[in-house]
Amino acid sequence: MTGLPLPGPEPTPGPAVLIAGAGPTGLLAACELLRRGVPVRLVDQAPEPAPAPRALSLWPRALAILDDLGIGDDVRAASVRIDGYRYFTGGRPLATFAFPAWCAARNLPQYETERLLTRRLHELGGTVERGARLVDFTAEGDGGVTVALRHADGRRERARAPYLLGADGASSTVRKRLGTGFAGSTYPMAFAALDTHIGGDGLLPGEILYYQAPAGTLVIVPMPGGVFRILTALPDGAPAPGVAGMQRLLDARGPRGVRITDPVHHAVFRVHARRAAVLRRGRVFLLGDAAHVHSPAGGQGMNNGLQDAHNLAWKLAAVLHGDSPASLLASYEPERTEATRRIVRDTDVQTRAWMVDGRLRVAARDTAFRLLDRTGAVTRFYAPVMAGHRLAYRPRRRTQGPSWPVLCGGGGVRAGELFPRGPAGGTGWRLLLTVRPGAEEAWTDQATAMAKGRRGIRVVLRTAAAPACRRPGYYLIRPDGHVAAHGHAHDLPRLREELTHATARAADA
Repeated sequence: MTGLPLPGPEPTPGPAVLIAGAGPTGLLAACELLRRGVPVRLVDQAPEPAPAPRALSLWPRALAILDDLGIGDDVRAASVRIDGYRYFTGGRPLATFAFPAWCAARNLPQYETERLLTRRLHELGGTVERGARLVDFTAEGDGGVTVALRHADGRRERARAPYLLGADGASSTVRKRLGTGFAGSTYPMAFAALDTHIGGDGLLPGEILYYQAPAGTLVIVPMPGGVFRILTALPDGAPAPGVAGMQRLLDARGPRGVRITDPVHHAVFRVHARRAAVLRRGRVFLLGDAAHVHSPAGGQGMNNGLQDAHNLAWKLAAVLHGDSPASLLASYEPERTEATRRIVRDTDVQTRAWMVDGRLRVAARDTAFRLLDRTGAVTRFYAPVMAGHRLAYRPRRRTQGPSWPVLCGGGGVRAGELFPRGPAGGTGWRLLLTVRPGAEEAWTDQATAMAKGRRGIRVVLRTAAAPACRRPGYYLIRPDGHVAAHGHAHDLPRLREELTHATARAADA
C-alpha cells in the first residue's frame, strides 16, 4: 500500500465509504450500507454492466440476505430452482443427490442478479459511477483514505473517504496497490461453457447433470427461459471448441438426442484457486473476487462474495454510527478467511473428482459416489453446507460460550453459528432471553438492564427454549444472524463482557 501523498489538487471529501467495483459484491455492500444510513460512493471502470451470464447459483444463505434487502421474491420469480444433482459415469446412471426444499438453490445469470441489486441501490438513493477507474490510493492512518480516480473522459480526480472497499474483481487494483499476495494455483485444464436453447428430450429444469467420462466431465445446468449451460473440461492444450465442437462433445459425453439450437453465450476460461494474503489493512478492505477466486464447482463463488459484503457492511455501519467500537472491524478478516478456506477446499474436492482418470481411480470415485447415494449422506449432511446453513465463525473468546456447555444438551445453536430465522429477526443486535413458562426469572431483569446500557440492542423475551438448549439463558445475536455469545442465567458476567466487546455504551451517544 502506497504511503506517499498522491499528486494533484486537494482531494474532495466524499461519503463515508468508497467502493471500487459494481459487481454483485460491491452492489450488495453499497445497498447494505445505504439501508443502514451510511452514505457511499460506488465506482466502476466499466462503461456498462457486463452482459455475460457468469455466475449462476444463489444458495439459501445468500437468498436470506437478499430477502432482508427486499429483493428475494424478485430473485425467486426470475430464477429456476435446483433440487438436486444427478451423476453419470460412462453414460450410465451413477448417483442422485437430492436437496430438501430448505437447501435448494436458485439459478439466475449474474447480470440479472446485478440488475435487481442495481434497482434496489437506486431505490435506496445510490448510484453507480460508470467509467470511473480507481488507479491508486494512499491511507493516512486514522484520517481515512485518499484515492486517485481516472474518468472515462480523461479527467483525473482525487477524493477522500474514511473507508475504501476493494470489490474490483480478480484483477483488483486495490489488492495490487495494497501490496498483498494472491497465492494459489491454476487447474491444468481449461473449461468451455455454452449457454444455449436446446432441442430434444431428457433434460429437466430442476436438476444439474454431471456426465463423467475418461475424456472429461460434462455438466448441464438449467437456466431461466429454457436456456441450459453446457460446461465441459478440456484437456490441457486442447483447442477451444466452437458451437459445432460443443455439439460433438455433448454427443460424446452427454445425453443422447440433445441438440444445440440457439446459442446465446460462449466462453472458454481457466479456473484458479487463489486467496489474498490479507483482507484488511487499516481502513482498506478486500471482498469478493478481489479477495478470493476458486472453481465454479458447487456454484459458491458469487455467494461467498455476497457474504463478504454482508459481513463487512453491518460492521462498518455500526462503527460509523457509534453503536460499536472500531475493534469490531477486526473480526472481518478472520471470519471471512475461515469461510473462504472451507469453500476453496470443498470446491477443489469436487473439481478434482471431475479430473479423475485411470481405471482404478475412476472405479474408486464411482464406488464413493454410489456409497454416498445409498446412505443419503450428501442430502443429510452436505446439502446444508452448500446451502450455507452450516456457516459458522469460530469463537475467539471463552466468554462467547457458557461456563458449563454440558448443560445445553447436545446439538444446540452455539456461538458463531447462525440462529434460526424467526421471531428474533431484525437488522440490529438482539438479546434473546429464554425463560421457563410461568417462572419468575430475576436474572432477565439484570440482563435487560445490561442491554439498555448499550447502544443499538433490542431485547426479545421468549418462554420457549432456544433450539436444543435445555437451560434458561441468553443468545446475543448479531445483525447478520450469527450468534455472538450464548450463556445461561448464571453467566451474566460473560454477557456483560460480550456486550462491551460488541457495542458502545448508551451514554456515549
